[in-house]
Amino acid sequence: MDNLYVTGGRQRQKLIQKEEEWNLYEKALILKVNTTGGTACTCVEYQSPPEASASDGAPSFLFKGGTLVENRVYVCTGTEVLIYRLPRFQQIGYISLPCFNDLHHVAPESNGNLLVVSTGLDMVVEVTSDGKVLREWSALGQSQDPWTLFSKEIDYRKVATTKPHRSHPNFVFQLGTQVWVTRCEQGDAVCLTQPGPKIALADTCVHDGNRYEDRLYFTSVDGTVIIVDSSTLQTLEVIDLKVIDNPKRSLLGWCRGLHIVDEKTIWVGFTRVRKTKFREKINWVKNVFHDLEEPTHIACYDIRSKKCLRKIDLETYGLNVLFGIFHACA
Repeated sequence: MDNLYVTGGRQRQKLIQKEEEWNLYEKALILKVNTTGGTACTCVEYQSPPEASASDGAPSFLFKGGTLVENRVYVCTGTEVLIYRLPRFQQIGYISLPCFNDLHHVAPESNGNLLVVSTGLDMVVEVTSDGKVLREWSALGQSQDPWTLFSKEIDYRKVATTKPHRSHPNFVFQLGTQVWVTRCEQGDAVCLTQPGPKIALADTCVHDGNRYEDRLYFTSVDGTVIIVDSSTLQTLEVIDLKVIDNPKRSLLGWCRGLHIVDEKTIWVGFTRVRKTKFREKINWVKNVFHDLEEPTHIACYDIRSKKCLRKIDLETYGLNVLFGIFHACA
């Protein structure tokens, strides 16, 4: 594998007083990274239009999680879903709805509909390709009306943040016909369409996931990869990336983004840890030497031999926050 696509954003050059994610980033970016040469180039640079942006005067623009299927990449900003045709990144689809706030992931279904994680509303929404809402699920449980804590009369695209979130769902996926989502606060993945099934994953915040053959791979923000059998839903292995080829115990960063190359090789994304008033999310950094903090980067691991094979610094190419990693078209 020579190339990867990476989604994220560029930090504002002149920081404002409120250094939070919903104010901090000036451009959403998609980079193409040459993993052999360790170089990158910008494929997409994007800012959301005013009608899909928070009205506080300094909204952030980020590409968060997404899905690549054949020659299409489905990716979300905080308030929009965009569909690009590869390899030229021609925009061929766009959806933005009032219930979209702090979107974290979008995944297409086989029927052409889209599953969208509206993290700011603790909700997963199924929509058609032209934006018609078909189903809504609360990430807090099947008995919970998704609109109990929110109002359908509010355009949440204009709301900068709804934090703190009660579940903070991140990554939506399907097992058969059932819809699942990871929940950061609960440290698990839960089935939205069938009562009962749940995958316990981590004590710290769970973020991204991916599927390879009969296994599910998940990351937690502190740098742990959890491998789960997709049939039994039992944990097969827990890999702590912090102790792999890291003798100085440097702060790897906020772990987001995961691409599976094969059964032994994975790429993982790390974002430099930023200051935030939501300290409960970063308690795991307290035992790490802050002066050894690493930049925003992607790293390749051999998870069999427990070795880090390669690291590529992406701050050099203007990417300060990282969310998704996908195999790039030639």
